[in-house]
Amino acid sequence: MTKADNIISKYIDSFILPSPPLSPLWNQESILYGKPPKWNYIDNCMITALLMLYDVSGDKRLLDYSVKFIDTYVTEDGTIPTMNFADYNLDNINGGKNLFRLWKLTGEERCRLGFEKLWYEQIVRHPRLSSGSFWHKAVYQDQIWLDGAYMVLPFMAEYAKLHDMRGVTEDVQRQFTDIRKIMRDPVTGLYYHGYDDTNTMCWADKITGLSPEFWLRSNGWLCAALADTCEIASDSSALRQQLSSLLHDMCSFCTYDGMLLQLPARAELEGNYPETSGTLLFAYSALKAARLGICGDDIRTAGKKAFNTVTEKYIDNSGDIPLLKNICLMGGLGGDAGRDGSAEYYLSEKVVENDGKGIAPYIMAYTELKKIQ
Repeated sequence: MTKADNIISKYIDSFILPSPPLSPLWNQESILYGKPPKWNYIDNCMITALLMLYDVSGDKRLLDYSVKFIDTYVTEDGTIPTMNFADYNLDNINGGKNLFRLWKLTGEERCRLGFEKLWYEQIVRHPRLSSGSFWHKAVYQDQIWLDGAYMVLPFMAEYAKLHDMRGVTEDVQRQFTDIRKIMRDPVTGLYYHGYDDTNTMCWADKITGLSPEFWLRSNGWLCAALADTCEIASDSSALRQQLSSLLHDMCSFCTYDGMLLQLPARAELEGNYPETSGTLLFAYSALKAARLGICGDDIRTAGKKAFNTVTEKYIDNSGDIPLLKNICLMGGLGGDAGRDGSAEYYLSEKVVENDGKGIAPYIMAYTELKKIQ
């Protein structure tokens, strides 16, 4: 058994499966801020990871736990009582991917009804920018955040494939293209975290509407969104090229040991640090891109190196429960906190251990390693 095998085993046995669905041990935001239980993207990232691990391990406990977790939040008629469609929050769509997967695995009707409700009650009505891309949330109107691409676009691609909706597939591809056209920096190849179509937000450039920095995890979300969508819509050469370019460009900012920094292009800044959740999203996407034939051995090697360095340097495996370190708890723009998108802001956000935003991509990257061995 490798160290990574042991870490995964400990996480499953001692941390994840014992977690009550209404108060999971990995949701540090809920724990630290006393948030009430509700449908959220963090918990659903973990269920996504568990279902990926189930695919490669066949461990039925993972499937059973995923079913129990979803059943806690989704009623028999597909309603999600703790979610408000009127929030038009792209984060809430992330769990729809798990409803697809569980419906295919179990035939459970509540899962099918659930993802159909997400489609008809939110996606069909979701407000869009003039370019056609979704607002990130109702409270962030006229804004694109990279995070949202991961939350919604693979779900839409899956829905389009299920129902043979070519127009929706084209919509997905156009939104990715829109993000590239608007938010990619031609010098570094990295993407800015946010875009404000009105150029009025406190964090937005008054000419371009872009936020000022490249935040690692948002670029990681975009990588994972592209990788997952490429697996679903395998004939899209444009998306494959976009993913390949982003992975290669991110590689140029990797440290000597394969890590990426919280602000990848600002290595000179005091307090900038190797951030694990974003590095692991990069590793997952790199390994998947190599498996899908989108990238070659150089990207596969970069993904393995990043994963191995996190395993060796950023996980304390001495106790019954491993401790994954250097996870940025949150990152956003504007809102009540007036987050200005500056380097100082991103470096001021709380850094935590064992948050689902880090553990889930660790498991996801691990499953990709298993698939290519």
